Amino acid sequence: MKKLLAAGTALLAVTAAPVAARQLTIDDVIALSRVSAPAVSDDGRWLVWQQRETDLDADTGRFDLWRLDLGTRGGKPEKLVAEVDVNETAPQFSRDGKTVYFQSDKGGDDAVWSVPVTGGAPSRLTDFKGGMGGFLVAPTGDKLLIYADRRVGAPSLEVPMVKKDSRAGNGRTFDQLFVRHWASWYEGLRSQLFVLPLTAAGAKGNGVAIEHGLAGDAPSKPFGDGSEIAWGADGKTVYFALRKGDAKEPLSTNLDIYAAPADGSGAPVNLTEGNPATDTIPAVSPDGKWLAYAAMKRAGYEADRQVLMLRDLATGQVRALTEGWDRSIESIAWTRDGKKLIVTAEDIQENPIWSVDPATGKVTRLTGQGNVSAVVPTAKGLIYAMNSLTAPDDFWMLAGKKPVRLTNVNAQKLAGIDMPSVTRFSFTGANNDKVWGYAVKPADATGKVPLAYMVHGGPQGSSNNSWSYRWNPAVFAGAGYGLVAVDFHGSTGYGQAFTDAIRNNWGGWPLEDLKAGLKAATETFGWLDGDNACALGASYGGYMMNWIEGNWPDRFKCIVQHDGVFDARAMAYETEELWFDEWEHGGHPYYEDPQAFEKWNPVNHVTAWKTPQLVITSEGDYRIPYTQGIAAFTALQRRDVPSRLVVFPGGSHWVQKPKESRQWYHEVLGWLDRWTGKATQ
Repeated sequence: MKKLLAAGTALLAVTAAPVAARQLTIDDVIALSRVSAPAVSDDGRWLVWQQRETDLDADTGRFDLWRLDLGTRGGKPEKLVAEVDVNETAPQFSRDGKTVYFQSDKGGDDAVWSVPVTGGAPSRLTDFKGGMGGFLVAPTGDKLLIYADRRVGAPSLEVPMVKKDSRAGNGRTFDQLFVRHWASWYEGLRSQLFVLPLTAAGAKGNGVAIEHGLAGDAPSKPFGDGSEIAWGADGKTVYFALRKGDAKEPLSTNLDIYAAPADGSGAPVNLTEGNPATDTIPAVSPDGKWLAYAAMKRAGYEADRQVLMLRDLATGQVRALTEGWDRSIESIAWTRDGKKLIVTAEDIQENPIWSVDPATGKVTRLTGQGNVSAVVPTAKGLIYAMNSLTAPDDFWMLAGKKPVRLTNVNAQKLAGIDMPSVTRFSFTGANNDKVWGYAVKPADATGKVPLAYMVHGGPQGSSNNSWSYRWNPAVFAGAGYGLVAVDFHGSTGYGQAFTDAIRNNWGGWPLEDLKAGLKAATETFGWLDGDNACALGASYGGYMMNWIEGNWPDRFKCIVQHDGVFDARAMAYETEELWFDEWEHGGHPYYEDPQAFEKWNPVNHVTAWKTPQLVITSEGDYRIPYTQGIAAFTALQRRDVPSRLVVFPGGSHWVQKPKESRQWYHEVLGWLDRWTGKATQ
């Protein structure tokens, strides 16, 4: 066992004001400002971003645009556009750096607007009806690309008049899958691409479609964004990732990258047709000669390693730049001079920035601890957003060897709050492999504290050094718990073989790692009360809670299970993206190999269930349908196991509304308090 230096993220620590110290609560977290979507002018002077503030009364978040003058020493962030009850998002700069384009929902439908970066009255640029998902300004400054939900084959953004059959009821009808996806029913619309001319008078009209009836979503759903679309340097071509929307879509991870004329004069060309797996996040070099993108090799697998690829746009020749580097690319950007590629990739519980030499494929790490959530190359260096387990996102600049902090947007809101300390540890897990974890200690803790053992979802994911608004370790520490998390087999950031090891092995090696990890943590950290522990997890972590109920039933005082698989057979037929469940259990549907699913099926071990469990689910979760949660609760009740069920209406696989998030934490912490005895202290 090896104990490491405390990953206390001193780089990101917020300096507390001289007031009485207290612990972090969920109410503090809900109130935090959230920065994202940074944009930088070409000359490197201006940084603009979107910032979310919580509107608790409306139970939602509101977005404004903020700016920072990087050319002024000691410059302070200030609002650029912040109209009440209007969301302003997705800032992008004009070529001369004087104008900021952005998305606004003023008046109802989303549209593209502009505002001088120095301030002034915003102007609406587009006038089409029906709203949009997002936009990208061409590097030539004379075109707008719009992505919006429209019928496949729609020639423009114009929304056609639809006559309703007076004899029709409200029943949905389907002839193929998808029936529903993530958190919504399929209504026959696809995210389609359209191009409008951009002039001094705006970007009027309905534009022209460039996909020529290609069925699919660009960006992909449910998690795709503008990073899956790129303009050619000359503004004549659009590159985009798309998965064909046919009857096989629920079985497919085959995103391909297409090239389409921006004027709609020709059909898109599939540039990656030979690869049956994912090709995505295209990025064109500043000189227009190269197309970088990320590619997987194995079809039907969402967590295969993403290798950085480079295509010569003149010859079509393709090279794999990072084939020899056992890490998975998550984002891609070119430096302004085109000499380097800037990427992010997880590495042992961190998500740093790396540079890649396009000539040699040499990889160089540029940042240390912390989770980089966005990075923008500028004429003067890199500007990036970074967070950690003990600090939400802020902006930083890297122009030399030492990063410089640009913002501290939550300094006042976090003043006087004592953040916990974080210490990494490693141990020998299943297959004799080194496994990593961390322990989060409440600030100023004295004596032993009860233990919260958190299991991450995915299952290919990581309990990494990042801030979370859904499962925040600092909030659990603030409530008096020592939180422990282990990156069991299947976790990302340790090489592809370690990630792959969970396939056909859901209840095997991961459970071995969890057992060994808990033992290592309690032996290493004397302040943890290992005899007073609860386990908790969501998604795959929720599955593991159900698995622990029947296969490690005597270890924990209580369990919290959120959106976890209870019955693998029902899950195989009820979930939406079938490739996920089938890949994880060997690559076949349930009816062809039922034993692969039943081997790790929690429902087969219900007779051993006895640990008090809190079950949480959402009616709008179509990944792991809420019936799985109800079934688990039914099993607990029938066995007279103390249990509680919380069902959120609507929602999705995640809890996202502020009031629901607050209720979630109160329920979870209340359950832990009840069974660890903290409620009576």
